[in-house]
Amino acid sequence: MVAAELGPYARASDAGDAVLALSKALRQLGHQVTLALPRYPTFEAHGLLVARRLTPLSIGEGREVTVFDGQLSSGVALVLFDVPGLYDEPAILSDGAASANLERADVLCRAAAALIKQRGQQAKRFDVVHLHDWPAALVPHYAGEGAPPCVLTVHDARRQGRFALPLPAGAPEAAREDGHVCLLRAGIQQARALVTVSPSYAESLTTAEVSGPLAEVFAAREVAAIGVVPGIDYAVYNPATDPALDSRYNAEDPSNKGRTKAAVLRHLGLELEVERPLVVYSGELDEEHGADLVLLALPELARQDIAVAVAGRGDPELEEAFARERSERQGDVAFAESPDEMFLRRLNAAADFVLIPSRYEPCGTRQLVAQRYGALPIARAAGGLCDTVVDVDAELETGTGFLFDGDDPAELVGAVERAISAYVSPAWPRLRRRVMRLDLSWDRPARRYVQIYRDAG
Repeated sequence: MVAAELGPYARASDAGDAVLALSKALRQLGHQVTLALPRYPTFEAHGLLVARRLTPLSIGEGREVTVFDGQLSSGVALVLFDVPGLYDEPAILSDGAASANLERADVLCRAAAALIKQRGQQAKRFDVVHLHDWPAALVPHYAGEGAPPCVLTVHDARRQGRFALPLPAGAPEAAREDGHVCLLRAGIQQARALVTVSPSYAESLTTAEVSGPLAEVFAAREVAAIGVVPGIDYAVYNPATDPALDSRYNAEDPSNKGRTKAAVLRHLGLELEVERPLVVYSGELDEEHGADLVLLALPELARQDIAVAVAGRGDPELEEAFARERSERQGDVAFAESPDEMFLRRLNAAADFVLIPSRYEPCGTRQLVAQRYGALPIARAAGGLCDTVVDVDAELETGTGFLFDGDDPAELVGAVERAISAYVSPAWPRLRRRVMRLDLSWDRPARRYVQIYRDAG
């Protein structure tokens, strides 16, 4: 695998978590996996041990990279490429207009291609090369003919690797688009197989609303993108073993969920009424994720017999507004600024429902984590949320959450009211148990990827 991020060492988005968890799941299925990334200072800062190779790797154009080898605790091999000064800045390689990021991505792709060729010459040929997003999109070009098949996963089609011209020397003309550089364009055209993070999102890639100018490039492929819903790492997200929780629980005996809920209510300054539904929004505070919709719905939600907790960071105006709501509705509304990962897991364990009103959502994992911890998602029917949340029926016999359409706060409130009705129903414990029993691990997605690898070969 070639990627620009890897959680938790160098994480900029959900893609970093997916690279880590998928590589681990493939290793557990018996496959040998090597991850190739830039050598950011954060790897050693996290205590990861790596060894420098004595012989540098030639990447053409008279340039060389230093190679460092390491291994993750999962047994996945790690190869880090280093060029003095190129990857030293704190920011992880990310989309943007800075020409430095174009060079950083180009060097990553050249180094990965050189590693692929070197392994082939050593009779240790890779069977398949899995590329993640635009920073790895030029690998097929630099690897050339005779290279292993390349599979490209597009985690978010809006991140396209757009830069001002000129193209780096030797880069493919396929990366040229209307007077500027677009690295993802080349990857879409040259990868053997194309994957994204959910079937619904895969269908939307051919629309300009989602992919912009690349919609036509996605549509021109003979074989459409394949949607593979991600999983979550059960070694991290498991209420039966999670050290972040005050008390552990599972689907068969969720009684201790109430203890963590009580501790969180106390921590947030909410009324200590454990039987009252706790509705949580956690994540980015911006319009894309629908945080403004939650804010607009708060006055009506406050009339319900529920507690509402918001945790996250983002738009300063939204942060200030949620802080005001906390002051004005003490005991009923809480706001936690800049929560850490441990607290977010406690919040999921305490919650009865999690709000996910995103306007744009390729897939994400917030709804999966919520379900794993016995908190049913209340989500907008958008993108990958349609593939991971099934609307609960009136009898609570089917479904895994509560969906709403549109952009009206009243629709969100209506979905919350349906959720509260389910919460007070005698069938609620059975519904929650069924949702907690869902297989949300990476095992099934990993097996699907194995099939994609084989088909690409």
